[in-house]
Amino acid sequence: MNAMTDIQGRQRFDPSTMRGSNVMSVQWAALQDAGAAVAALAGLTAERPTAQVRNFPALVRDLGGWRLELATQGVADLAAVMQPGLKALLATSARGQDPTPAALCLWREFREARAALLALAPDTGAMGPLRKA
Repeated sequence: MNAMTDIQGRQRFDPSTMRGSNVMSVQWAALQDAGAAVAALAGLTAERPTAQVRNFPALVRDLGGWRLELATQGVADLAAVMQPGLKALLATSARGQDPTPAALCLWREFREARAALLALAPDTGAMGPLRKA
């Protein structure tokens, strides 16, 4: 047996065993991948993620409180939009139709929603992240 087919003895990923900010971290990473796929379908070049984008889950986790709660819900909401949106774009492309206009719309929505989430944990430069209020 090779490693690709021998999954019976391996522990499978179960999101129900993850809690709170860990789920958000996984969803955030998946959202960045989905955003990159949407950008590609829109004919845009890939963005290089900023430190704030890469570190958002940790930054907002350090802030805690209402910011963490709002970020967790916002990331879940954005994932709920991106999943069917990307699926529809891929289906459109698979049928030989041009997904560019719809992909551009979804890309803009993704960027706006991501910017709103990032505003919950402002990039404070050399001063480091904000602390709990």
